[in-house]
Amino acid sequence: MTTRGTDHASGLGDLEPGTRQRAQLRSRLGDIAWTALSVVLLLWGVWSAVGVARGVTAWAYCAVAWVLLAVALGLRVVAARRRTRI
Repeated sequence: MTTRGTDHASGLGDLEPGTRQRAQLRSRLGDIAWTALSVVLLLWGVWSAVGVARGVTAWAYCAVAWVLLAVALGLRVVAARRRTRI
């Protein structure tokens, strides 16, 4: 047996403009995107470093991977600081 009030018991509500969930949606999606980018760049860096150690990959690929990871993480820190100020 269900009652009419159980549909609204989750407390999530609609993602209408101006709601709290709508405001948090952009930052949550941004966090997911930054995490995915960081993981991909980290895996690329580790993979290319192993390749350099084995003599299979050129050192330039390794350097580019680590520089891009450092830039991405630096931008992530700056973005997080800007978000907390607002």
